Amino acid sequence: MTSIINRFENIKSLINNSNIKIIAVSKTFSCEEIKPLRAHGHLHYGENKVQEAQSKWINLKKNNLNISLHMIGKLQSNKVKDAVKLFDYIHSLDSQKLANTLAKQEGILNKKLKYFIQVNIGNEKQKGGIRADLLDDFYYYCVKELKINIIGLMCIPPNDSNTNEYFKKLMELNKLLGLKELSMGMSADYKVALNYETTFVRIGSSIFGSRF
Repeated sequence: MTSIINRFENIKSLINNSNIKIIAVSKTFSCEEIKPLRAHGHLHYGENKVQEAQSKWINLKKNNLNISLHMIGKLQSNKVKDAVKLFDYIHSLDSQKLANTLAKQEGILNKKLKYFIQVNIGNEKQKGGIRADLLDDFYYYCVKELKINIIGLMCIPPNDSNTNEYFKKLMELNKLLGLKELSMGMSADYKVALNYETTFVRIGSSIFGSRF
């Protein structure tokens, strides 16, 4: 259990910037496995499936009001109601249909979330995200028409040698929109993302260990 804290503190020391928030990606890890980090006082956690998040976090969040839960996986429209109830941040806003459904549920539940628009920075067919050339229109639709709180952009770059290029491009797009937050960097590439003004890094296995 101590090794989780050691790994977490090592990552914190490498980042060495209190303005950068570490999202501990707890998907597939049990409440018991997450417990040491919660006891250590960490507040930001990420899940990629609504149903799994419900099974772990509904009661934990009731008893720990300061915890922020981040949806980092693909969000299906039929899961939006449950997602809006439970999550505080959505990192995977990637379509007008999803934005419409989220805005509607926010109104019904009288709750405002914080959103990152997922950008398909490498134009990969198998990945979700808004194409960079469609980003401006989508952003203004979300903000002006739907009045939802877009705080930044997010990407999962292609698994190739151009990670710096992708992160730099997303940073520049974020600046053009005047957004303050940026969600980039996972266990394998967060050190690269630190060079491009990321403010949220999504780290799982480097904290909790390998997933089986």
